[in-house]
Amino acid sequence: MKKLISLTFIFILGLYLIGFAQDEEASEPLSISGSVDTYWKYDFSGNANQPTWFGTDQSSVSLGMVNVVLSQTVGKATFVGDLAFGPRGDGSGDNSGAATAPGSIQNLYVAYSLSDVVTITGGFMGTFIGYEVISPTANFNYSGSYLFSNGPFQNAGIKADFSISDKVGLMVGLFSSQWDSYTADPTEGMDNIGTQLSLAPVDGWDVYLNYITGTKFAQWDITTGYQISDPFYVGLNVSENTKYDLDETGFFGIAGYVQYAVSDVTSFGVRYETFDDKDDAKYSSITFSANIKAGPLTIIPEFRMDSSDMDSFIDSKEVNTDKFSQFALAAVYSF
Repeated sequence: MKKLISLTFIFILGLYLIGFAQDEEASEPLSISGSVDTYWKYDFSGNANQPTWFGTDQSSVSLGMVNVVLSQTVGKATFVGDLAFGPRGDGSGDNSGAATAPGSIQNLYVAYSLSDVVTITGGFMGTFIGYEVISPTANFNYSGSYLFSNGPFQNAGIKADFSISDKVGLMVGLFSSQWDSYTADPTEGMDNIGTQLSLAPVDGWDVYLNYITGTKFAQWDITTGYQISDPFYVGLNVSENTKYDLDETGFFGIAGYVQYAVSDVTSFGVRYETFDDKDDAKYSSITFSANIKAGPLTIIPEFRMDSSDMDSFIDSKEVNTDKFSQFALAAVYSF
């Protein structure tokens, strides 16, 4: 009841301030952006072993998704509508309503800047947890990590962002207990409390300290990236999830990223990850990727090797094995 009262108060306060604010700023034009991606992947066992999201089809030219993002800011008010059509978008959750639905909602929210310091946002939003995202344009590697694939992908709710200084920011929000769905469990409602502390200790270095908790789970997450020099970048994601379910206990993982740009056109990168599915096996994965740019088109050749402490995969003789390797070639067009 206290959460409901607090949420209602924030909502009414926001409407009050919006209604009485005299906003004479000119509106920005409607922005349309997005991406299109496709790929071919071959697992050297002849089987589709990859257990993580994105780029999983075996030996075929396959679809990623068509991603269309609409956004506009008028004065202090902003809206974002982000739609995806294709397996990459549909795989992010059940928010499309059915596995065979023609499209899914990735983001759908409105925001209002109460001041230069405080912004209120409500709707269905890409999660603040983790390093990688759904859109292939924002990831260096094409295939997904174990940490990313175990979610969450999106959170529905309302949040307040506080821009404390150029180097410090704070987000506090109330979110649905249902991951990746814009409808809440009617018996639990908006019972997840989430927060993010963002820091920029020095130029080029960003740190995000994240935490979310509710009746079903709790998860802490640290995400950081440092642009050491113009060509050299390193990133890190550490996260642990604890589930309050007798049949599931959660996971813990660490993923590291190193990227180096040899020119304005070509960059090379490696991702190493260790992941403990506390209900199943432990995994390690190393992924070598290149990004080769031709204007808005990025070609991503990728070689990946995964291993497990259990025989979680299948080899070329159809026998269970503890490792696999694969090659993928992806094309991502952004607009």
